[in-house]
Amino acid sequence: MFAKRVSHGQAVGLLLICVVLWSTSGVLIKQSTLSALAIVGARSAIAAIVLLFFIRRPRWTWSLPQIGGAVAYLVMVLCFVQATQWTSAANAILLQYTAPIWVALFSFWFLGERPLPADYAAMGLIGVGMLLFFGDALTPAGMAGNILAVLAGIALAWMTLFMRKQKDGSTLETVLLGNLLAAAVGLPALVTSQVQPADWAILGFLGVFQLGLPFVLYATAIRSISAIETILLSCLEPILNPILVFFVIGETPGRMALMGGALVLAAVLGRGLVAARPRKREASIHSPAS
Repeated sequence: MFAKRVSHGQAVGLLLICVVLWSTSGVLIKQSTLSALAIVGARSAIAAIVLLFFIRRPRWTWSLPQIGGAVAYLVMVLCFVQATQWTSAANAILLQYTAPIWVALFSFWFLGERPLPADYAAMGLIGVGMLLFFGDALTPAGMAGNILAVLAGIALAWMTLFMRKQKDGSTLETVLLGNLLAAAVGLPALVTSQVQPADWAILGFLGVFQLGLPFVLYATAIRSISAIETILLSCLEPILNPILVFFVIGETPGRMALMGGALVLAAVLGRGLVAARPRKREASIHSPAS
């Protein structure tokens, strides 16, 4: 099982480690010679083993939210990994990071939670930011990568919605099931691929340190850290991801994409700050990081 409640300082440290590990996905996926499907299958298979080691005895409910969340997770990782290969790492992570806004949009009819005025303002900013992404000079593959990154954000939002819908505490099992599904879908592509020694090292790191272990750290940290700090610290991921890619392989997004990314980050962070404040109404909408 997961560790007991930690101190506030320890929780901040764990979340910082978690965010740094998450941010390595872009540079590692760019460095691999494997197809997106093969990467997804191997990474998720290893991550599932890591999660099983800590969960020990999964509680399978086979409810619609548990299965729906797992399927949304599968779609998210498939779209994100392929998007990272087809477009810049900055575009992929920042467009996926629109997920909190999709949560606000869909949760009104799915969970009965009414959006706040700040949600509509954030949606408008993100809409402008996305137009800047797609207005940048892109190859056809780059444009397709941007579209997949948006779909990854929508899938992440639905995974969050399904996990919120669960009242039996089986949210980590949802992530585990999602990784098992991703492994089942992607491993056949790995079997038919010519895997280089460097690819095995990349896959091992992605499965253990970029996906599996961060979920364990996150599950422990959020028990002892406030929503506002969680939001602020999580915003480091879409900043660190393209920075690592720039220093390792020299990839830089276009000027319009950078402007769009700044708008997306500002909108998500601003909405998160508003959502983290104490509210008088019960039906308020929280960020996924909350």
